[in-house]
Amino acid sequence: MTGRVDPPRHSAATAMFLLAAGFALAAWAHGQAKPAAANTITPNPPAFEVVSVRPAKPDCSFLTSGGTQGRYVGRCITVWGLISNAYEVRSVWDHPPGLPAWADQDRFDVEAKADEDTAAAMQKLSVREQEHVTQKMLQSLLADRFQLRVHYESRVQPIYDLVLAKGGLKLKTLPADQKPGWGRSVRGEFTLHGRSMAEFAQFLSTTNLVGRTVVDKTGLTGNYDIELKWTPDDLQGTPDAGPTLFTALEEQLGLKLVAAKGPVVVLVIDHVERPTEN
Repeated sequence: MTGRVDPPRHSAATAMFLLAAGFALAAWAHGQAKPAAANTITPNPPAFEVVSVRPAKPDCSFLTSGGTQGRYVGRCITVWGLISNAYEVRSVWDHPPGLPAWADQDRFDVEAKADEDTAAAMQKLSVREQEHVTQKMLQSLLADRFQLRVHYESRVQPIYDLVLAKGGLKLKTLPADQKPGWGRSVRGEFTLHGRSMAEFAQFLSTTNLVGRTVVDKTGLTGNYDIELKWTPDDLQGTPDAGPTLFTALEEQLGLKLVAAKGPVVVLVIDHVERPTEN
């Protein structure tokens, strides 16, 4: 599984692929519910047994892998990248209040592994449950090695409501017992498997495709396979240009984004330190 991408070195398309298959999916199941107040209130949170954190080499290449079955690897990743993997954030492009500059500049190689019993137990969980446990373990890693302390605040900001378009939904509801699958993406195209409208709204939010938080207002409760193709804004006007993202949502999915204002849960950094190497 793949995690959060650091914007300075990657395109939006790369970020979409990484996030579609990454830790953001664990948050999607909760829609817009307000997360826990801080990373210190959960009693005995799960933690990795072995953790290695080292400064990355200059000109390193970003890569994350793992996230299920008790393993995590983050190459050339910033602390902000780790935080984005571990916590629900509105968008990977928006730095949270309190984040120091070094936390989105200094890069690290991080490897973590759970004990054998935890890894075996995780294999019996669903994909969503495994991702959720890994998020908690990353939160413990950040608290222990980076002394991270956070809380959440609700702030009124411009958002988009995801609603049904006039022509109605153009997706088929999947059987209730069908398990969600990984997603894939190239620039101007993505596929999500077995995801709810709340999860799709969270995907649009965290990948920053529309520049705002997206809130599910469709009223739909089923799961869907979602495929979308569009032409990015910087290619509009070219001979082979297709629809914009907003138009494609309506024409291909029967969905529409409506500008609104509403409460947005914002992650706030209270404290973070550079780690000691090991």
